[in-house]
Amino acid sequence: MPLSLSSIVLGCFLAHYDGRFNWKVCILAILTTLFLQILSNLANDYGDSKHGVDNSHRKGPQRAVQSGAIAPKKMKGVVILFMILSFISGVWLIYEGTKGIPVFTILIFLIVGIGAIAAAVKYTIGDHPYGYSGFGDLFVFLFFGITGVVGTYYLNTHSLNWQILLPASAAGFLSTAVLNLNNMRDRDNDRKTGKHTLVVKMGIEKARWYHFFLLLGSVITGLVYMLLNYHSPFQMLFLLTIPLLWINVAVVFKNTIPEDLDPYLKKLAITSLLFSLAFGIGLLM
Repeated sequence: MPLSLSSIVLGCFLAHYDGRFNWKVCILAILTTLFLQILSNLANDYGDSKHGVDNSHRKGPQRAVQSGAIAPKKMKGVVILFMILSFISGVWLIYEGTKGIPVFTILIFLIVGIGAIAAAVKYTIGDHPYGYSGFGDLFVFLFFGITGVVGTYYLNTHSLNWQILLPASAAGFLSTAVLNLNNMRDRDNDRKTGKHTLVVKMGIEKARWYHFFLLLGSVITGLVYMLLNYHSPFQMLFLLTIPLLWINVAVVFKNTIPEDLDPYLKKLAITSLLFSLAFGIGLLM
């Protein structure tokens, strides 16, 4: 949940910095993102259970369907419920954030919104879920980074600035790193059950370096944006998260027991939110 808020918070801070802030848009963007994150988690629980990925060999917390806490049919119903909630909240967000702009732009946002719902569901559900083919990283980068930050910024400001792609990429890199860490933890069971994540495809050693470059990329893109828009040393406040990111990298390179990575998933998600908050606060100081 902290991870899902990172891109929205960052987009709102950037919009405020550029002199256009709409509190209704920010609240609705947060609500929509939370619905989408919950939808993604529920769909992942249901989909992995159906495909046999959630089994007694899986590392990490036990899932709801896997444990028998909820029947598959009921979980499917809850997934549909959150699809509806995400759609309603998303349409309301688009309504509030696109007042006075061309209809064509509104249609683009509607298509992107429907795409986000589809992406949340199709990650593990269906005959050919993209999360089982190594494309999860790309979609996470696009939706939790580029779309989240740039979309929120545009709905606040009704304008675009190419430099926004830098902090948007930073958020995307951090989100992708969380997924990569998750996939490193689950790599053995994923390989056995036919879930070909990027970690399974590239191997653990390359996955470790991939993780390092994702976190490094978040710092570099954030730093470049701040240097291009420099006005105060307080803008470097977000660099205080570097020790937390470094600890995460160190753990990844030293790890030999996949399930020991589990606590660091939560820590990295929280660090990502702290990164966005520090980035935004520093920008406004």
